[in-house]
Amino acid sequence: MNSQSQSTSADGGGRAQAADTVSRSIFKAYDIRGIVDKTLTEGAVKAVGRVLGGRARKAGIDSIVIGRDGRLSGPKLAAALAAGITESGVDVIDIGMVPTPLVYFATVLTGSGSGVAVTGSHNPPEYNGLKMMLGGVTLHGVDIASIPDEIEAAGQAQAAPVKPGTITRRDVANDYIDKVSADVKLKRPMKIAVDAGNGVAGEVGPRLLKAIGCELVPLFCEIDGNFPNHHPDPAHPENLQDLIRAVADNDCELGLAFDGDGDRLGVVTRSGQIIFPDRQLMLYAKDVLANRPGGQIIYDVKCTRNLAPWIRKHGGEPLMWRTGHSLIKAKLKETKAPLAGEMSGHVFFNDRWYGFDDGIYTAARLLEILSSVADPSAVLEALPDSPTTPELHLQTAEGENYRLIEALKQQASFPGATDVITIDGVRAEFPDGFGLARASNTTPVVVLRFEADTPEALARIQEGFRQAILAVAPDARLPY
Repeated sequence: MNSQSQSTSADGGGRAQAADTVSRSIFKAYDIRGIVDKTLTEGAVKAVGRVLGGRARKAGIDSIVIGRDGRLSGPKLAAALAAGITESGVDVIDIGMVPTPLVYFATVLTGSGSGVAVTGSHNPPEYNGLKMMLGGVTLHGVDIASIPDEIEAAGQAQAAPVKPGTITRRDVANDYIDKVSADVKLKRPMKIAVDAGNGVAGEVGPRLLKAIGCELVPLFCEIDGNFPNHHPDPAHPENLQDLIRAVADNDCELGLAFDGDGDRLGVVTRSGQIIFPDRQLMLYAKDVLANRPGGQIIYDVKCTRNLAPWIRKHGGEPLMWRTGHSLIKAKLKETKAPLAGEMSGHVFFNDRWYGFDDGIYTAARLLEILSSVADPSAVLEALPDSPTTPELHLQTAEGENYRLIEALKQQASFPGATDVITIDGVRAEFPDGFGLARASNTTPVVVLRFEADTPEALARIQEGFRQAILAVAPDARLPY
């Protein structure tokens, strides 16, 4: 397979003209992502727009929503995307600079079911990308991998002339805030610190939280694509230190952090404890299951082993699934489960909401639950917890991470394991903990995570995985 595909444009007679080359490296498992003006060019984005527009026309879809995050490259890439879509004869609804969840919301609001968020999520400032949805389905896997082939095929075919689509601009932020604030009700006012990390949630997030009755201490809510204060990724504790200090210094009840495009949430307590998303999910599951008894709760393979018994205890059915926001959404659509969540911080409420990942809405639901108690931090800190590691990354050559995991599946043994789960990598369950090794679908790393009842058990499970990995990859340099 060639590493580059030809992007084309059509002249008035429908003949294809060569334009930019399109790097295949930008087409990831869950989205499109690359370095602006290097791998992710305006020409490439325009070519992707033509493909999406062509697919939309074939499916009878007449409009696609476009929104963008606060990155400096957003306006030019959004314009290129709109140009490609409209050249294909499909209309564009441009909702401007908004968090990614508002793009998903706008696909419901407008009835198009189709949208593209121009976003680099939590990646460094030089990156940007596209998260894509057509006909109510978030694109992933082969739906993304086949895009460069379609670009290439279009360059070798005579394009039939079509009537260009139109671009309509629409503001959906007020609709979003009105919709959420009409449904989510706090039992009392709450004082909250909010860190947006200079990401795009810095405008809509605080507006919504004020609308539902919060007094806010804002941090880095000015949208700035340079991210001058810290990286906008609440999954990493170093990015939450400013928030922890703000909660303590201002006597807040708790602190909330959004990632760069607003689809993930971080939570810290009054004492500075970080409540990771798999523990947050316990609280959401208990709340949802009170009204949806027997419901399935979906969670990814990286989540704590404390989650499944918690879900059962509160009348639900736990379902472990593969990591990846697109994969979780597809499973949610298939099962009609009322709630899903990932260790990364993507939470999907399919109860009173639309089943897409939305860090801002999740924050509102969290505060609704906690507003009924006198000490929210105490409730959060009382959730079951165990000694655990953060995500650890074993660096590999491109593609080697997949080969290593396949070798583990075929050859590794884990003495004492009660179960070995292989739906996404290798997760070995022990009576006193678990270990996980899975291939990242976005970078050439093996993701490792460990949890146990005691530090001694944690060390034992890690050593077992060390031996298993070195048996199939003797040169591996483990990150622990």
